[in-house]
Amino acid sequence: MQAEKTKVDRLLKTARGQLDGILRMVEEDRYCLDISQQLMATEAMLKRINKEILAAHLKHCVEHAETPAQREEKIDELVGMLDKLMK
Repeated sequence: MQAEKTKVDRLLKTARGQLDGILRMVEEDRYCLDISQQLMATEAMLKRINKEILAAHLKHCVEHAETPAQREEKIDELVGMLDKLMK
């Protein structure tokens, strides 16, 4: 993975901390909408992390493909991933 590893690592650890907090909220039988709000915040963070990783794919994997065929393959992989994200 060629994304900025320290940034991705920090974001993933933050998301993990958010999930731990959500688990505690569920265990403590906290208000449903408060839990939902925290879930949405965690989802947003995970989307941000995924954006970083996909951008790194474009900037490194696609850009540094050795042949046009390899570049096309990397682009097709990205398009397939974007299709999954849009569903």
